[in-house]
Amino acid sequence: MARSEARPEREAAAVARPTVSTHVLDTQAGLPRPGVRVRLVRLIDDGAEVPAGQGITDADGRIRSLLRGELTIGDYRLYFDLRGHGGSFFEAMMLQIHIEDATRSYHVPLLLAPYAMTTYRGS
Repeated sequence: MARSEARPEREAAAVARPTVSTHVLDTQAGLPRPGVRVRLVRLIDDGAEVPAGQGITDADGRIRSLLRGELTIGDYRLYFDLRGHGGSFFEAMMLQIHIEDATRSYHVPLLLAPYAMTTYRGS
């Protein structure tokens, strides 16, 4: 098998495991926001948080996989640490999501402006 034919198989295998990813964008500058620390926790029945993964956004503002371990059905929280990024009004953001289908991946972008934030379930 040629080297170029093996690469798509490796890439498909790398993304086959369901995960939670994010992308942080600075909408005022029109640029990605590198260096943002993000933590992912899973909530258990008593409301306690169990660490599920963490990462720092890369030069493109992305974390391709926050999840450490297996994705399970339930509630998760993403904590974005925004301190030290240009004196923004917002220092942190917490998003709580509910996973209904643990066989697919979930992408949760965060769009930032000086006095506003928005998010959505991406693809």
